[in-house]
Amino acid sequence: MALNCGILGLPNAGKSTIFSALCSAPAEAANYPFSTVKANVGIINVPDSRLDRLSAIFIPERTIPATVEFVDIAGLVKGASRGEGLGNQFLSHIRDASVYAHIVRCFENSDVIHVNEKIDPASDIETIDIELALADLQTAAKRRERAEKSLKNPNERKMNEFVISILEKISPALENAQSIRSLGLNDEEKAAIYDCHFITAKPQVYVCNVDEKGIKSGNAYIEVVKKRAQSEGTDAVCICGKFEADLCGIEDEAEKKAFLDDLGMKETGLSALIHSVYNLLGLRTFFTSGKDECRAWTIRAGDTAPKAAGVIHTDFEKGFIKAEVYTCEDIFNYGTEAKIKEAGKYRLEGRDYVVQDGDVIFFKFNI
Repeated sequence: MALNCGILGLPNAGKSTIFSALCSAPAEAANYPFSTVKANVGIINVPDSRLDRLSAIFIPERTIPATVEFVDIAGLVKGASRGEGLGNQFLSHIRDASVYAHIVRCFENSDVIHVNEKIDPASDIETIDIELALADLQTAAKRRERAEKSLKNPNERKMNEFVISILEKISPALENAQSIRSLGLNDEEKAAIYDCHFITAKPQVYVCNVDEKGIKSGNAYIEVVKKRAQSEGTDAVCICGKFEADLCGIEDEAEKKAFLDDLGMKETGLSALIHSVYNLLGLRTFFTSGKDECRAWTIRAGDTAPKAAGVIHTDFEKGFIKAEVYTCEDIFNYGTEAKIKEAGKYRLEGRDYVVQDGDVIFFKFNI
């Protein structure tokens, strides 16, 4: 299962620097607006110490982590919803993302131009919010026009009346730069307007792009973003783009750890961002382990065993018989599958079993 996360923000907020660090490969990053006209795409491994520990136990030929796709979207500016700054092109890239990371500049540096010539996270966030809301408002107007035309069809009348009622709830909020995701739409309402691909209906996480001083001691800019994130029920992750880029250049893991310890960090800001995005969409990880391969697989929270089997191969889901299951903690504690069985921790689960994060599974199937 691929996860697509768009990286957005104002020009020179640090999007491309962070993207380059994520991918450990350079994206175009320059000190002028719109340096990233085309969206850059990178497939990034999801850091997971459990997979590393499983590999240390099974010593497989291959170790394959879960992945997440990040898309570096060019900077939005005021007027983007009307096409300013190539806005239409940029907005189309955002619509294609499942979730987005909103990069907010939270550092002072006279050598790096700010598009508004001042550091003001609250204003920067508001600019993006307004442009995304205006873009969604245009989409809502077009969708309503289609729905009203379809009212003449008696077979579609009830559904289109329902769509119009949802749009009537959405439009006033968008006019006030309020996101659709904040309205608490139920699953039926979300399904009815899914074809609109509203940008502000997508989950988002805030990323405070800071300097090294900001990592160590924080600053007032970070607090503004964290307060905003808390009010929206989402995360705010702090990342020093330059620090992360430098860290990616260190191959020795012990040296990396010493670098992080010096800053009082348990994990890199990039790892925190990846995990935040992963969890934001309600994704979970299960593992398959053996001498040939240890692999992390991505599923949705609440997926049953057959659904998880289908992630590996559709035939596994169609011919599902049962799942042999134990947890990562079981293998870490007991050391071998034989000892897990002796302890009564090795389980056989059927079609209704809801796979848990950290399960190690062997599927039985018949095709």
